[in-house]
Amino acid sequence: MIKGLAITPPILGRISIGRVVEKKGKRIPEKDDQFTITSQVQTWDAWVNHPLDEELRQRTTDSKLRAIPVRLLLNEPDLNLRAEYSLFDRQSGRPVCVGDGETCRRRTETGMQTLLCPSPDGCELAKSGCKPFGRLNVQIGEEDELGTFIFRTTGFNSIRTLAARLSYYQAVSGNLLACLPLELRLRGKSTMMSYRTAIYYVDLTIRDGMTLEGAIAEARQTNERRKAGGYDQAALDAVCRAGLGNGAFEESEEDVSAIAEELFPDSEIDETSGASEPEIREDRATVESGLKGKLQQKLVLQQFTKSE
Repeated sequence: MIKGLAITPPILGRISIGRVVEKKGKRIPEKDDQFTITSQVQTWDAWVNHPLDEELRQRTTDSKLRAIPVRLLLNEPDLNLRAEYSLFDRQSGRPVCVGDGETCRRRTETGMQTLLCPSPDGCELAKSGCKPFGRLNVQIGEEDELGTFIFRTTGFNSIRTLAARLSYYQAVSGNLLACLPLELRLRGKSTMMSYRTAIYYVDLTIRDGMTLEGAIAEARQTNERRKAGGYDQAALDAVCRAGLGNGAFEESEEDVSAIAEELFPDSEIDETSGASEPEIREDRATVESGLKGKLQQKLVLQQFTKSE
């Protein structure tokens, strides 16, 4: 095996909940309220949709794709979802520093170094744009039993929710995570940071119409069938872990530019709402003006009532 090259799960396409658009001469990410499944082919304007995208849309009664039936390739949660603090170079798009809050791998003038990682809150270098960066590999369909689709995100809500779900499902199923019938689901929430507008994040659930007990029973049947056919899940997990640990950074030179453009843009993007700072200020002004108008109406009504 070539040293220094991370061997990642085979990727057939991408899963996203947004796209890159051009605004005022800059290409910035724009959030969406649905999934899009793309191939690995990108034109000047956008990624080319994968045939599975249209196939799944035809199955749903909704006009938007908000749930995707999936399975996982591996039993270990941290192999399916790799989440780290990542800092990308704004000029080249190459990763500069990747850490887990304890140690980090960093490119320096003297080469690659392993250093302490105090997390972005306590790191001076992190001020230039270090963010949580998660990558989830899932299987869609039955065409390729080892091929996966990758979902990349810097969203804290998605990373935290997916990490919790993976650990919980592994525990309750008796380490049969790769055999469970699961579903990627888009969820919405609103916060003060998003000015009460809906924001979306990705969750991982048991497939619609199934109970947890039923899903575990199906996972046990799938596991027994695989064992009878000679399928060695433990060996697959071990090989994947060794492959991922073979390189300092997971992303290849071909991927980093597109990833940096989509997830680490030049303009500062609010991670919660997907809006740039000027747009946030505009939204805040709109909200404040609306509240001011309501208060004025209330005062007028109170004065009118008193005069009556």
